[in-house]
Amino acid sequence: MDAGHGWIGRAEALKRLGVKTQTLYAYVSRGRIAARPDPTDPRRSLYAESDIERLEAGDRAALPAVLSRGAAGRGEAEIFSTLSTRIDGRLCYAGLDVAQLSAQTTLEDVARRLWGLKSAQPLMGLKPRVDAVTGASIRLKTCACLARRAAEDLPLPGRDAETLRAEAADILNEVIDAAAGSGPRLLFHQRLARGWKLIERDADLVRRALVLCADDLAMPPILAARTTAQSGAPLAGAALAGVTALLGSPVMRQTHLAASWVVQARRNPSLALSRALEEAGPPPGFIDPASPDTDEIRARALIEAARLPAYLEAVWREGEARGLAPGLPLALALVARRLDLPREGAVDLLMLGRLTGLIGHVLDQAIGGSPIRTRLRYVGPTPGAN
Repeated sequence: MDAGHGWIGRAEALKRLGVKTQTLYAYVSRGRIAARPDPTDPRRSLYAESDIERLEAGDRAALPAVLSRGAAGRGEAEIFSTLSTRIDGRLCYAGLDVAQLSAQTTLEDVARRLWGLKSAQPLMGLKPRVDAVTGASIRLKTCACLARRAAEDLPLPGRDAETLRAEAADILNEVIDAAAGSGPRLLFHQRLARGWKLIERDADLVRRALVLCADDLAMPPILAARTTAQSGAPLAGAALAGVTALLGSPVMRQTHLAASWVVQARRNPSLALSRALEEAGPPPGFIDPASPDTDEIRARALIEAARLPAYLEAVWREGEARGLAPGLPLALALVARRLDLPREGAVDLLMLGRLTGLIGHVLDQAIGGSPIRTRLRYVGPTPGAN
């Protein structure tokens, strides 16, 4: 059925092209078919009818492969993923532009897309755990929650996909409760907003931040999560491996530093930026807009939705006036200050949002992932060597 002028639903697109779902997604990920969320149901996608017509007419040269099997380079581990990719500088979750998704979808919606859930279950009706973990920070609570589940849960091998997806939903639900405190069964972003004592309008900004942070192409956390999953560890243990790698990653360090810098710079952005450029180059959170891996689009989507007060708006505008672009770490730092979150608020948003994607990578690896090919080559001393 036509879902709106110029856009059609998945069923009609598959029927007209005569292809399977994975091939349709491959066309989208290669940029040959434009896609967008359905305004009436963000869990569904719509596809550009003009692109479908072009392919129907015979323009199917270089049929996109579901997996690109180019040889890995020296020192590289080869990973095939169905989750995210970058198209024309835009990060896409399963073929859909993340900035567009963030306008209306929830973290639950993203989990359904990245985890391959066919319905709202098993994310609906989840109950709080009575013996919730405690800790001084959201980071500590998150790691403690995942560690406990890693010790309690069954290993991954031999378990069916739907059971694993249900366990993933239970884990994410438990982590959010640990971070926000148990209470009414609200949406994830609403629970966090309640824990931070935010008003309803600001809860929507938390939602956007979580969606924009849900996955990335940074390899160390992905590799940590997937290789741990391949070893057969419990789902929560593999997710914890990814979170641990994330906590030491460049994006997390940049978010830490950007949060501190925003506090200093908001009093006099021009002076703070001048000093930073003189002493050590661009301040944390800013990026080179010409970088092929820029996350400027995600950053601007979050900043534009934040309705920043003038003193915070000036922080990133001053950098823009000097040829710099805001990166996601800076956007998170600005939002954390705009919402008056605790000192670690920016990194908490990044960690909690990204956990959804890391769980998705674990599921992707456990359910249908091909083996990660690695080789350990010894280059140390040998017995008897001088």
